[in-house]
Amino acid sequence: MQAQSLWMEINMSNTLKGKIALITGGSRGIGAATARQLASEGATVVISYSNSEGQANDVVAAIEASGGKAVALKADQANAAEVKALIADVVKRYGKLDILVNNAGVFETGTVAETVDDAGFDRQLRVNYEAVVTAIREASRVMGDGGRIISVSSALALRSTWPGVADYSATKRAIEGYTKGVARDLGAKGITVNAIGAGSTNTEMNPDTSPFAEAQAAATALGRFGRPEEIASVIGFIASPAASFVTGAIIPVDGGYSA
Repeated sequence: MQAQSLWMEINMSNTLKGKIALITGGSRGIGAATARQLASEGATVVISYSNSEGQANDVVAAIEASGGKAVALKADQANAAEVKALIADVVKRYGKLDILVNNAGVFETGTVAETVDDAGFDRQLRVNYEAVVTAIREASRVMGDGGRIISVSSALALRSTWPGVADYSATKRAIEGYTKGVARDLGAKGITVNAIGAGSTNTEMNPDTSPFAEAQAAATALGRFGRPEEIASVIGFIASPAASFVTGAIIPVDGGYSA
């Protein structure tokens, strides 16, 4: 907590001053790192969570302790009505929404040859893809010129390197296809739409100490896992005015996995 607070104080800038940012799944991992990154650049940050209330409050507390502004709101990304209500709540509280980061995701494994868990597949589809579509549609109605929509995809959208990830890979590939199409739809409004192809990153969902971690690290050019802050820093750039001519892009931040 102290290290994160110090990092924010060192990196505090006004690049996003006056902006309202929503990060779904912002209580931990890449989402939490993104919340800290955008807050350090001056944005007022809203993070959503489904179950991790304590962790979400810790993120908010760390941001506020460093002079930033943040709030945590509960929303189940598998429930379209709650996703819509989340966007509406942000606009009601702050009068606008400038930056949307679709980060919430779930990861279910299982090969086609195995008995596939239909409930797990359905939740993965709802959270990883359908919630992103819903959030983008709702956000696009309230965003103005200069709006930023950024979705966290995966390097596995490019290729399923290992068995058992076909369903997950498909949901992330769908996000990337939707990103490109919506970038065309919203270009006239001055809203940019991009996705981050995140590689293996050291988070609770995929720790670098897991039995499968060594194989993942070996698949990258750098031979290691990424840190959440490394993904968040790229998201921070795409959210900034400096990236105003970047849209419809799938930006790999994967340590060379896709090289």
